[in-house]
Amino acid sequence: MTDTNALKESIDNSGMSITFIAQKMGITREGFYKKMNNNTEFKASEIARLKQVLNLSNSERDRIFFAK
Repeated sequence: MTDTNALKESIDNSGMSITFIAQKMGITREGFYKKMNNNTEFKASEIARLKQVLNLSNSERDRIFFAK
């Protein structure tokens, strides 16, 4: 389950828009919101791409995407 608040915080800190990030991932903004709000799940490849785009450390990635 994605930690939505932690992901939003990382996006805010990046200075990038959700639209820009979604484009970098090859998905729609609406699709990104569904994933961010846990309506659908992020694929492993999408998590890897977000880690790269947002410049997340491994621990930040794990905290955001593998929250319990």
